[in-house]
Amino acid sequence: MKKFRGKKRYFRNLWRELAAKPYKLDFGKESWFDLWHTHLDFYGFGNHSLKIRREHIKAHMALYSSLLENLQAFEKPYQAWIELVDEEAGLDAVYLHTPNPNEDNFPLKIENISWDCAIPNYLKDLINVNQFNIGHYQLGSTNNYIIQSKNNGINL
Repeated sequence: MKKFRGKKRYFRNLWRELAAKPYKLDFGKESWFDLWHTHLDFYGFGNHSLKIRREHIKAHMALYSSLLENLQAFEKPYQAWIELVDEEAGLDAVYLHTPNPNEDNFPLKIENISWDCAIPNYLKDLINVNQFNIGHYQLGSTNNYIIQSKNNGINL
């Protein structure tokens, strides 16, 4: 693996992008989202360094908070969450889901999620447990963590 050069510029651009366009989604009356999601660490840079992984998680939290703020005026029910995959940082994503014409899959339920799980050490100081629920489930051989607001949207 080549050394990840230009970290300062990379994260400056990532934060600039998040501040400039909080993913301009259309929250109009006809809008719907069928498991819409975005990966901020698409190339999996966080797999090689916990420091880089944590910075991406902070960015996911900022994007999630921005979406929740924008969703306050949205008149439809919705589910929004962050999913972190322990084994692959490139799969970490922020999700948004509403009733949609594609499939009758709202509200989405993850059957084997445990909401009383132990919080990994690398998340403890990044997640405010008074504002967010943290859940864990296994999908095959991967450990997945769900971060979801306690006060906004419908729970998974």
